[in-house]
Amino acid sequence: MRIGEVAAAAGVSTRALRYYEEHGLLSAERSPSGQRHYGEDAVERVRWIQALFAAGLSSKAIVELLPCVHTGSATSEMVERLEEQRARIDTQVRDLCATRGRLDTIIAAARDHRR
Repeated sequence: MRIGEVAAAAGVSTRALRYYEEHGLLSAERSPSGQRHYGEDAVERVRWIQALFAAGLSSKAIVELLPCVHTGSATSEMVERLEEQRARIDTQVRDLCATRGRLDTIIAAARDHRR
């Protein structure tokens, strides 16, 4: 797949794909004319990268963890890093739920006040 096709299928910009390649998150073969050609798994990989970025992981952390995401095998250090990231995300989820609860309280009070 060419860069534009991967970008469209994954819902990202071609600039994002170039960034991922620069940081070792994604790789492409080059044609003799220099065009990037990605493998069949590129769209799925880009979606994983996007999800991990959305969860707050850095590109460095993603580079370290992506191999075990795709192969299912990991060293003990990788498992430890995955567990650390999961714990960090769990904390974010709890904090977001608490904030949502506070907003619900404010919304309910505002609605009651308007009546």
